[in-house]
Amino acid sequence: MKTNTMKNIAACACLISATTIFGTASAHVVLEYQVAPAGASYKATFKVGHGCGASPTRQIAVDIPAGMRSARPMPKPGWTLEVQREKLAQPYTSHGRSITEDVVRVTWTAKTPEDMLPNAHYDEFVLVATTPEKAGPVYWPVRQSCAEGQNHWTNVPQPGQKLSDLKSPAAMLEILPGAGAGAHHH
Repeated sequence: MKTNTMKNIAACACLISATTIFGTASAHVVLEYQVAPAGASYKATFKVGHGCGASPTRQIAVDIPAGMRSARPMPKPGWTLEVQREKLAQPYTSHGRSITEDVVRVTWTAKTPEDMLPNAHYDEFVLVATTPEKAGPVYWPVRQSCAEGQNHWTNVPQPGQKLSDLKSPAAMLEILPGAGAGAHHH
């Protein structure tokens, strides 16, 4: 195995370990896996650990970050799914087809009050997408609407600011340099 690939694997393992230790205690919506290689398929699992105060969660809306492509959400029993698409400023080619529009937001909404996520419970909202080719942080704004109230996890750190400094941080994914020419790109 190449040295760079081994370094990337080691960095992923360290970041995943830190996520496991520190990420589970957070009060905001976070990604289960917070690192991914560039230009690869990525399963984004948004962990929702509470409602708004004592109020249950009735809706989760995730904005797809620029550079993430071909997002496809996983349906949830008891929840409707809305996928918002927009025309791309710069089309791209995937599997021999020109892609001129892509997903910009995915929204899950509880069908009935009984389907809402109670404040005392935990759940996950999942989609898959292809990561950008460029390494660096990618931020996923998440809007959580409850029966009473809402939480907007949409703050992005400014240069020199840490994610932990923010009151309502967006979910963060660190894109690592890709594996090279042998990787399958979408």
